[in-house]
Amino acid sequence: MSAAAEEASDDALMVLYANGDGRAAAELTARLGPRVFGVAMRVMGNRTDAEDVTQEAMLRLWKMAPQWRPGEAQVSTWLYRVAMNLCIDRKRRARGGHADLDAVPEPPDPGRSAAERMQDGARQDALQAALMQLPERQRQAVVLRHLEELSNPEIAGIMDISVEAVESLTARGKRALAAALAGRREELGYSDGGHG
Repeated sequence: MSAAAEEASDDALMVLYANGDGRAAAELTARLGPRVFGVAMRVMGNRTDAEDVTQEAMLRLWKMAPQWRPGEAQVSTWLYRVAMNLCIDRKRRARGGHADLDAVPEPPDPGRSAAERMQDGARQDALQAALMQLPERQRQAVVLRHLEELSNPEIAGIMDISVEAVESLTARGKRALAAALAGRREELGYSDGGHG
């Protein structure tokens, strides 16, 4: 791939792809696919569903490419929105779905002890379990804001709600997460700040 394609904006890559440049698709997939998968994994709670959502979202992006108008929206924002809608659709179809907490293997860090790695795994599992207890819209907002670190206006665009609604959802979601994790702070190895 040329250096120009590597540095091209998402917009430019969409135009290149629409004009038949397969390398542009590969670059966009490498750039955006992992981010969409990460969000879908946190919202859905299981790897199979997250992979399906990611694949479907990317397919919709490719179908959309010929009509893409650069500058109207960010490609990543459009893609997150599609992924969120796919997550909602899947949840509706599968009411009573399950959270597969073992589906997120953390790569082992050779410089850390097995006990430290187990504690990190327990923290990830606890976070995912707490996320899965949140109402759907709160979970989406919290994932986008605090795990993906998107801005409130970006999230408002993705979720098709006001910035104020995003702020409300993330505040309520954070409080609920804190409450869900509060009883497990010691077990998960979080210190209590000045009490030690």
